[in-house]
Amino acid sequence: MSVYLVSMVKFFGGPVTGVSLGLSYVETVLLTVAGMMTSVVIFSMIGRAVSKWISARRRAKRKPMFSKKNRRIVQIWKRFGISGVAFLTPILFTPIFGTMVAALFGAPRKHIFIHMLWSAIFWSAILNFLVFKFGQMAEGLLLSIRF
Repeated sequence: MSVYLVSMVKFFGGPVTGVSLGLSYVETVLLTVAGMMTSVVIFSMIGRAVSKWISARRRAKRKPMFSKKNRRIVQIWKRFGISGVAFLTPILFTPIFGTMVAALFGAPRKHIFIHMLWSAIFWSAILNFLVFKFGQMAEGLLLSIRF
């Protein structure tokens, strides 16, 4: 359950939590994908409403609408569309933020689900492999340094 919940908020936390709990590679991959896709489903439905609320809040605080980060996101959208946002969501954005960006730019829910799903499967397999493979090496290295 911890891997699932952590993956809903921060994708990379899923593999790390899975290893720390002693779950298998397949279990951790599936729970990480399920966690991200739960966020995608929830925030693709409420994404536009949340983005309007954030915009109103920024205007009320007189913060600029276009920051350096926002401009980069617009550039990614213009160049790569939903595929680019989905590809970068697990490693650069959070599942929540990536989904809200896609919803804000008007991507159909079906496209958001499909692209976020392949991205979640792809990155979950890779990140879990890296954490499982090199996590044990790092743990051994830390133990040898302490003693």
